[in-house]
Amino acid sequence: MMSMKAESKVVLPHILSNGMVLQQQSKARIWGWDSPGTIVKVKASWSDDEYEVKTGSDGKWLVAISTPKASYNKHTITINDGDETVIKDVLSGEVWVCAGQSNMEMPVKGFGNCPVDNYNQEVINAADVKAVRSVKIPSRMAMTPQEDAQCEWKECSPATVGDFSATGYFFAKTVSKALGIPVGLIEANKGGTRAESWLDYDNLKALGDEPLDTMKIISKFKRDYHRPLVWGNGTFHPILNYTVAGIIYYQGCSNVGDPGNKYSERLALLVKQWRRDFKLGDIPFYFVEIAPYYYDNVKGTGGALLREQQMRAQQIIPNSALVCTNDLVYPYETTQIHPSQKQGVGERLAYNALNKTYGMKQIICDSPIYKSMTIKGDTVYVKLDRLEGAISRYEDIEGFEVAGADKVFHKANARYYWTKGIIITCPKVKSPVAVRYCFRNFMIGNVKNMGGLPLHPFRTDKW
Repeated sequence: MMSMKAESKVVLPHILSNGMVLQQQSKARIWGWDSPGTIVKVKASWSDDEYEVKTGSDGKWLVAISTPKASYNKHTITINDGDETVIKDVLSGEVWVCAGQSNMEMPVKGFGNCPVDNYNQEVINAADVKAVRSVKIPSRMAMTPQEDAQCEWKECSPATVGDFSATGYFFAKTVSKALGIPVGLIEANKGGTRAESWLDYDNLKALGDEPLDTMKIISKFKRDYHRPLVWGNGTFHPILNYTVAGIIYYQGCSNVGDPGNKYSERLALLVKQWRRDFKLGDIPFYFVEIAPYYYDNVKGTGGALLREQQMRAQQIIPNSALVCTNDLVYPYETTQIHPSQKQGVGERLAYNALNKTYGMKQIICDSPIYKSMTIKGDTVYVKLDRLEGAISRYEDIEGFEVAGADKVFHKANARYYWTKGIIITCPKVKSPVAVRYCFRNFMIGNVKNMGGLPLHPFRTDKW
């Protein structure tokens, strides 16, 4: 935690404390509280510059300090209002927010009855991952926006890695290794939350269909994690002054069943809100497709429709990318809402950051998507986009279904030929009119591109 003399008047938010990672080569915001009208001076060990600010009538102050290029050098920041407060062991690197619900919150050590693959090995490997640090914002509800949260930065080690967000950790570990720099994670998430849980009062009021009175919220949502407004106020608002590189996001399960374009529109609204409040422009937003899960009916399509909404969200949210997870579940995880293969999730988010944010264009980061369909007699030919020069297999392709005019889908046979695309037939459908790929709550396909990234589920119909 921060070092502060007992008689010091300056107060810092807990997130500004020993061990923190600052966004490199930026104007990183440092802020706090003091007596109204007090002169506060801020000086960092990497520079001779001194920043001076006068607190307002509410006692608040904020300065933006120039940060150095990322390195493993440890720095200090001194805040002086007549008494010195020193923040120690500060690194300059890349800072990312880990937002969403339980699949982002899920730690490396897993949840009860929800393991994460290779836990023991990751504990051992953590001894070599000194440049990854994380701060966990406590999951807290509040009816009004909170300005601080009890939290502390932790350096990755065998003793601490188990508590890091698994998805966040594998993201940070990959980015840190590829770039050779420190990475800081700000974990601000809550299991079970809806997109509406993070929207602010004004946005929710404008939507008009969410309760905003305390008793009405409680009455409508018996499960606290489904409640609107309160998680954004209590868990996300305290980090909005922090200077970050971008946001990674894993959420959607609690919005399964939303009609029409409701989810994609609200997710886009949430991203717009966060970008407005961080005041850093259109920072990257990389998010995760919800994994296959039975949702009370393996063959149902509620989960598939939410994934379709996530694809639409990616199209309408600037500077965003969607990670496909269709292959990151085991066949026996039908009823496991927290799949154990978190390494692939974090790494795929990192591939997008490395390619799109950090310019490593040799990294393949985008999953294949549906491009076009041609029907000739009893055969359907499907072309894909973003194969990056190769498809994973020519034979034994799984995951395709076809339907005729009766709108009944049947399992299809599929193979690939490079001039024709994926060639699909089904003995039960002599006159096909529509194709679907893994468009079920739980259905695992096996089509991948040159980078080993799976084909996004899709449908050609709108039934």
